[in-house]
Amino acid sequence: MKAVCPGSFDPVTMGHLDIFERAAAQFDEVIVLVTANPNKKSGLFSVAERMSLLEEAVAHLGNVRVDNWGGLLVEYTTAHKVTALVKGLRSSLDYEYELPMAQMNRRLSGVDTFFLLTDEKYGYISSTLCKEVARYGGDISGLLPPHVVEAVEAKYSQAQ
Repeated sequence: MKAVCPGSFDPVTMGHLDIFERAAAQFDEVIVLVTANPNKKSGLFSVAERMSLLEEAVAHLGNVRVDNWGGLLVEYTTAHKVTALVKGLRSSLDYEYELPMAQMNRRLSGVDTFFLLTDEKYGYISSTLCKEVARYGGDISGLLPPHVVEAVEAKYSQAQ
């Protein structure tokens, strides 16, 4: 089975990486798919930068690759013969947000969504929160892969 883990990943967190690793143990192939979220402002990183950071983060996972898509997710799943979507859930708020999308994706394409509960040690981590902490000089080590911490800190040091 081929699965997609879609998201903006701006930037990729340790929580995301945990979901990718767990999905890789369950599926033959996992595609980490950088998507555009129209509800989010422009990102800290370009799509190309996010893909590069993700590729380094998942390099140890032989059945995981990184791609990007700007259209409807179901168009990607159909074009690439994807049979499953994998999403991490931190809380009931994530579930409330993800449920209607999962139902619509299933209606449009027949692709099922598998929800993985986030490991409790990562439950409070979000890309948005990490960026906010970093913007004000806070310590984000341990929240993001080390190479991503460096990239985030470099972005904010350039902005000053």
